[in-house]
Amino acid sequence: MRTISALFFLSAIACSQLFGFQRQRIDDGWRFRLADDSTFAAASFDDSKWRQLDLPHDWSIEGNFDRETPAGNDGAYLPTGIGWYRLKINPLRDFLPHDGKVTKLYFEGVYMNSTVFVNGKAVGGHPYGYSAFWVDVTACLHEGENVIAVRVDNSAQKNCRWYSGSGIYRHVWLCSMKADGSDDPWQTYVRTEQIFGISSDGRRADSATVCIARKNMPDERRTFRDVALWSPEQPSLYNIELDGFSIEHGFRTLDFSTDGFRLNGQPYTLFGGCVHHDNGCLGAAAFDAAEWRKARQMKEAGFNAVRTSHNSPSEEFLRACDHLGLLVIDEAFDGLRAKKNAHDYHELIDRYWQADVDALVLRDRNHPCVIAWSNGNEVFERRKIEIITTSRKLAKRMRQLDPSRPVTQALCEVDSIFDPLAETLDLVGYNYLIQFAERDHARCPERIIWQTESYPDSAFQSWSAVNDLSYVIGDFVWTAIDYLGESGIGRAHYASAPADRGEHWEGSKWPWHGSYCGDIDLTGLRKPISHYRQTLWSDTACLSIGVREPDCYVDSIIVTRWSTWPTTRSWNWPGHEGKPIDVEVYSRFPRVRLYLNDRLVGEKPTTRAERFKATFKLTYQPGTLRAVGVLADGSEVAPQTIRTAGKAASLRLSADKSQLSADGQDLAFVVVEMVDADGNPLPLANDRLTFRVTGNGTLAAVGNADMTDMDPYAAHLADGSRVAQHRLWHGRAIAVVRSGHRAGKMTLTVSADGLTKSITLKSK
Repeated sequence: MRTISALFFLSAIACSQLFGFQRQRIDDGWRFRLADDSTFAAASFDDSKWRQLDLPHDWSIEGNFDRETPAGNDGAYLPTGIGWYRLKINPLRDFLPHDGKVTKLYFEGVYMNSTVFVNGKAVGGHPYGYSAFWVDVTACLHEGENVIAVRVDNSAQKNCRWYSGSGIYRHVWLCSMKADGSDDPWQTYVRTEQIFGISSDGRRADSATVCIARKNMPDERRTFRDVALWSPEQPSLYNIELDGFSIEHGFRTLDFSTDGFRLNGQPYTLFGGCVHHDNGCLGAAAFDAAEWRKARQMKEAGFNAVRTSHNSPSEEFLRACDHLGLLVIDEAFDGLRAKKNAHDYHELIDRYWQADVDALVLRDRNHPCVIAWSNGNEVFERRKIEIITTSRKLAKRMRQLDPSRPVTQALCEVDSIFDPLAETLDLVGYNYLIQFAERDHARCPERIIWQTESYPDSAFQSWSAVNDLSYVIGDFVWTAIDYLGESGIGRAHYASAPADRGEHWEGSKWPWHGSYCGDIDLTGLRKPISHYRQTLWSDTACLSIGVREPDCYVDSIIVTRWSTWPTTRSWNWPGHEGKPIDVEVYSRFPRVRLYLNDRLVGEKPTTRAERFKATFKLTYQPGTLRAVGVLADGSEVAPQTIRTAGKAASLRLSADKSQLSADGQDLAFVVVEMVDADGNPLPLANDRLTFRVTGNGTLAAVGNADMTDMDPYAAHLADGSRVAQHRLWHGRAIAVVRSGHRAGKMTLTVSADGLTKSITLKSK
């Protein structure tokens, strides 16, 4: 039996001082222009007529959809190009070089091919748009006004298989640190060397010894007593004071073997989902609130793990995973040496692979949520001997920087010819190949497997493999959340639309501009498949309803490889009265009953033999559909109800928060629904809405979950407008309100066809 054990404690750096390290976020007050001219770098250049904005910023999402855009279907048919950013700063004295200190700019993410200028001098940059990077500005920063200019070049297309966004889409920091690097956060590695006396439930330990390693300093060890261990169910984090500063950390143990995965000594199954980095209608802009929302959506859907496909996530996303409790496969790359697109990472790998691996591991190794590194995904050169050398080199570097975690890669072929590639890894990722796990285990009994991608509709098969085979330790569905780009994946379509036929890579699939294979849509709504998946993985009794769209209700339905049959929580099917319709009930109860208008339709078992699902065939009539769980004594529990909605009576606005921080960075996500007089959502409403924000806030974006809707998400921002339009889809839309820099109130007003509704939010 092969075993990989790891004991690890990690930190998320959120404080302003760390080992003398100081940082100041410089996101506010940048000037931007979507154009290119070498004179833009000069300190004396007059940028007063440029647009003023606050980071994070993605200029692609502010464009209109265009079938002819160079990024094409992969890039969501949105514009790319070359843009410049400029910022004038007067650094505080503490951030000027002094007393053995150096000053650096820290960019969390710029997509892509960035060049940084300070006072007209080129001082650095980085080509790979997903890596964070540092620029030493010690020699060119001075007292008084300084000018930072950043050229961003995303013109070489195609360079990504999904929506990348364009611009300085993550935070920027001005940092001061010791010249010897002893307080460099990337050169500080905190890990748990030993944990003693773990309780039988894996929640606490008698003691833990940590080692703090810093550049140019001796290692320091501390022992802590009676510690609460970190896990998804109990994400305990500690602030530990060291020499006047504090760091967040979590104690936990990892053990991977062919007998299964253990977390804090307890058997643990990984119920995971893959996500891309975009935030829907916000594009790639990595607002902290959006990153937390993404993690929170996954947590609320029952996931305990996430794979960051196929690039490093934002730091705030990992911090959210630390606090909320999500285990993370932290992935570095999609392709490696063989190109998947004309200008992807194959152009950079020889020169930049080590810098990008270092950026991933050094940045993220102090996060308890991260349990593994991934060095690639479905690499095209997998049948060539060179991939073994490449994968081994990447994995070796990852282990050098962090020996506590395993290295994996997502493979899409696993015949014996690929065994040498698999042997370069500690854990082998299977994309859509779990059906070969038993065969491969017989050939390679030491191999530890997790399914790094699975089809949405193979939920039961994936759960069964993880449940039944100890050497298969988890599953990650493609995907947890819908995303922009890779247009048309996950769609089901009607036979009357011949241009829409085939898989997403077969033709453009216009006007599709994103995926629909996620368990959660772009408005945050959980689809029925999400509830079914949670039913499979849940340890507690639960129940949910899904209504299958009748075939030929509109036209004959054709599903594609990543789609599920169109299923909703709607009981509005006008014109279908008296005709057959299927209702699914997902349940962990032994049996379920279904009622229509208080008449029993039937009772069916929902055990494993039925895949925890009952399908009732009934004749449609409007009214009330109700499902209940049935206990062994015949009693009914956990009722779930869907009602036929009446005429539109009002709009309902539901915000995820009522109070924002007045820092220009905070967001409120407001879901808009058309409802009847009883508050039932109208699932067929597609009215056009007008959104307007007044007060101390702005309208960051609007949208819905329809990946064929050609209304722009944020084009109004380029014109400085606080007004936008978008339509409802399935009776639902979303607006994102951004706080201003002054405390006070902001009001979102939404109107449609004589209906108007407002919601007022506060900021302080």
